[in-house]
Amino acid sequence: MNILLWIIQILLALLFVFSGGIKLVIPADQLQAQAPPTAVHFSAWFLKFIGICEVLGGLGLVLPGLTRVRKGLTVFAALGLAIIMIGAVVTGIMGEGVKAAIVPFVTGLLCVFIVYGRRDWLAAK
Repeated sequence: MNILLWIIQILLALLFVFSGGIKLVIPADQLQAQAPPTAVHFSAWFLKFIGICEVLGGLGLVLPGLTRVRKGLTVFAALGLAIIMIGAVVTGIMGEGVKAAIVPFVTGLLCVFIVYGRRDWLAAK
């Protein structure tokens, strides 16, 4: 189970660092123009904030376990990313329909699996 959790953590970390990094690198006006049409229009600064959260969350999935320092932060990183994915599912459904919400839904479930699988790290010193 530990190996499976590490594989999922690394893959999710790569996904979130890449997607958040793209949000940080692309200029704000282009980022907002590339956003899919939804019922809710997010400001460019909010999208940049989400990018920062994704990068930090992605790093939080692997760095505490690798350094063995405050490993419980991995659980909080995965929980925060799951919350972001809930928002992505809702906006995906509002904009393009259920089809657009499948990937964020599965990603969110994997984040919740990390929270469940690493819950013992909360007690680790």
